[in-house]
Amino acid sequence: MIGDLYAIEARAKERKLERDQIQALRQKESKPILEGIEKRLVLWGPQVLPKSPLGQAIGYAQGQWQALNRYLDDGVLDIDNNLAERTLRMVAIGRKNWLFVGHDNGGHRAAIIYSLVASCKLCGIDPFAYLRDVLERISTHPASRIAELLPRNWKPSRP
Repeated sequence: MIGDLYAIEARAKERKLERDQIQALRQKESKPILEGIEKRLVLWGPQVLPKSPLGQAIGYAQGQWQALNRYLDDGVLDIDNNLAERTLRMVAIGRKNWLFVGHDNGGHRAAIIYSLVASCKLCGIDPFAYLRDVLERISTHPASRIAELLPRNWKPSRP
């Protein structure tokens, strides 16, 4: 059943559906599957020991059921948190490299740069090209239009 949910997500991605179309697809196809899963959890819950691995999994799923179903209501949300996990992986991998950043301000600046790099990757932008262009333009760019320099809005000053 979980595989079926992911198959629906894959179809939505293949078809490049818009946010509203994804939501409609999920309501039509994913919601009944999730309702079936919920019925099974209710049925199986009393049949297993609560402290057993299966009992703990059922209890966890039931306790998180509202959050697990949240993605049905908004086409922009993902079915899982894999994107966040992949993004945070950069931080986990680099943790040893900046364990001793020297000062709290250095750690804060590193977090900002990691955030910008991750945002660039999400937007399909070369982080080096983005940072180079923005750093060259930032001193003359109007502060009232600073949002133009965010990765999701950025357009390079030269091709």
